[in-house]
Amino acid sequence: MEIKIEKASECDAEKIRSMQRTAFSGLLARYRDEDTSPANEPLERIEAKLKQDTTHFYFIFSGDDCVGAVRAVVPKDGGRKRIAPIFIMEEHRGRGLAQAAIKELERIHGEDNWELDTILQEAGNCYLYEKMGYVKTGVIEKINDRMDIVYYEKKLRDKEENGFREDTICSEK
Repeated sequence: MEIKIEKASECDAEKIRSMQRTAFSGLLARYRDEDTSPANEPLERIEAKLKQDTTHFYFIFSGDDCVGAVRAVVPKDGGRKRIAPIFIMEEHRGRGLAQAAIKELERIHGEDNWELDTILQEAGNCYLYEKMGYVKTGVIEKINDRMDIVYYEKKLRDKEENGFREDTICSEK
């Protein structure tokens, strides 16, 4: 799936908030995580994130349609990068757009040393991240009786140091 991402600016905070509310409303209704859901994130917090010099917020486009957004936190010191949040509007899900957006983030900011988290009970999200090379850290945070957050990381250097490189794998019969 071909996508493009375009950097958001501080004046886009309300648009991000509106899209985020819509995109996460179903999860909020299902899990009732009032304090942690991006659907409830105040406009002021989104504005503050957009002002951070380590934050890169992007709109995700498929053709001319704005189909979602993603935020990458990229420390200036080369520390671990973070994806939080990423979302695709419901009517555009299931088409590989989130995967394409993450690949584009990794192309722009480097594919090594990332972290993210997701809802453990959302098997599709977990599958997506694992398919893309993210591994569970072993940390699971209980939010409420319905929901847990699972943490992931992607460290290519560990694979290479252990003699494993995806581009060198071949299957012989």
